[in-house]
Amino acid sequence: MKKILFALSTAAVLVGLVSCNPETYKKINYLQDVDGDTTMTMKVNKGIIIQPQDQLSIIVTSRDPKMAVPFNLSVSTFYTGSELSSSGGASQRITGYIVDNDGDIHFPSLGKIHVAGLNRWELQELIRTNLSDSGLLKDAVVTVEFLNFKVSVLGEVTAPGSYTVTGDKITILQALALARDLTIYGQRENVQVIREQNGRRQIYKLDLTDSGIFSSPAYYLQQNDVVYVTPSKVRAGQGEINENYFKSGSFWISLASISMTTINFIIALTNRANQNK
Repeated sequence: MKKILFALSTAAVLVGLVSCNPETYKKINYLQDVDGDTTMTMKVNKGIIIQPQDQLSIIVTSRDPKMAVPFNLSVSTFYTGSELSSSGGASQRITGYIVDNDGDIHFPSLGKIHVAGLNRWELQELIRTNLSDSGLLKDAVVTVEFLNFKVSVLGEVTAPGSYTVTGDKITILQALALARDLTIYGQRENVQVIREQNGRRQIYKLDLTDSGIFSSPAYYLQQNDVVYVTPSKVRAGQGEINENYFKSGSFWISLASISMTTINFIIALTNRANQNK
């Protein structure tokens, strides 16, 4: 029995040594070229750029609330409790401005405004200036927010899905954190960001093991970006084993053969241990 335990212990140690292989460590560790305390110059982030089909919340306020009313869209009321909800009741949400295919919105009193290519701060200032210069509202305070800022994370991550982003920016690392990080089978050196902008589809390849990702145009994500984590060759190989394989006769024959080999090995070790007593 002692020899059996010794054999099993030796096998466990060997497995542990394999798992601690430095090459394996290199495949899963992020930012490998950063040593100790490091200071880097941050790239200026212009913020989320407005694009056609975006939905924007634009709220105008003033010291006299009644003066700002004509420049705000109505708040719509919708009811829950039908097929989608078990609890009834009314909820309210802000109606947003939809950016048309030409990159324009139609704003009360000001008419058509070209907004594509601006960030939200630039649009806030543009509307405030136009209201003031036209004499419509001298003390306007304008707040612009995105209502459709989402990113999708797919591939070898723990929780793939589409995530709504609050705030004005999100990095590739933050998006992966929302998806609860890469699985052990995800290729850290081959993460792709798919971006559709200005009528073009751009694909960026990022290497999470290299600090060069901080200077990539895809480090800060834009609305509707798709992050795809490429699976490793091991995972790709596992994908070839499907349900039909488990139903095949060869699978059960192999399983029986492995089982018999294991049993015979244990019996042989037991007999040898008894002979040495």
